[in-house]
Amino acid sequence: MWTARGVRRVPCGVVPHDALPPDPFAGDPEDPARVLGESDHDHPPMDDDERAELVSDLSDLAVYQALLEHRGVRGIVVDCGECQEPHYHDWALLRASLEQLLADGRMRPHEPAFDPDPGAYVSWEYCRGYADGVTATESAR
Repeated sequence: MWTARGVRRVPCGVVPHDALPPDPFAGDPEDPARVLGESDHDHPPMDDDERAELVSDLSDLAVYQALLEHRGVRGIVVDCGECQEPHYHDWALLRASLEQLLADGRMRPHEPAFDPDPGAYVSWEYCRGYADGVTATESAR
């Protein structure tokens, strides 16, 4: 397939992590990348309690999205302890990150929301309180 400028278009696909070439410094104590910090393999495996908590968070996230998305809430804002800045996560991005953490034991970097409207995002605590309020109201009926 060719573009209007005569450049050949090549389909771009997702390359699975396992399909990447092997690390040429794997197992080398003099690996120059060691100065960059933890490698992907230095993370301890997730224990059963952490896994259960993550599954619970994914379930809660689905409830929060169902309750709040139609009200104009785009996702959740998290105050980052590292950079002291708020991070805005759309529903789908946060779900994908949590699912990746569940599957891989870590989250890969992702692009932040572009020019987010802070009024369209709420905290996890707000979501929990909102859901609790809806549950209490429904139970009272």
